[in-house]
Amino acid sequence: MKVLVIAAIMATSLAACSSYSTSDRALAGGAIGGASGAAIGAAAGGSTGAALAGGAIGAGAGALAGAATTPKACRDRYGRAVACP
Repeated sequence: MKVLVIAAIMATSLAACSSYSTSDRALAGGAIGGASGAAIGAAAGGSTGAALAGGAIGAGAGALAGAATTPKACRDRYGRAVACP
């Protein structure tokens, strides 16, 4: 059990150090949305079909939300990072 907790903490801290791109946030949003959509679909519908439909809808919504909320990296015409307005 301790090894599992330590591995989870290490994985979380390593993931926090990485930089996100639009596709990374869309993938993470899709995974989180799919899992939560499947859980809600299974709880509300009580069947496998409802869980699959909820997972598909949740994955799509999560991917859209993840891509839409990605912080924009503002750059000038030379590629240098500048403060975003």
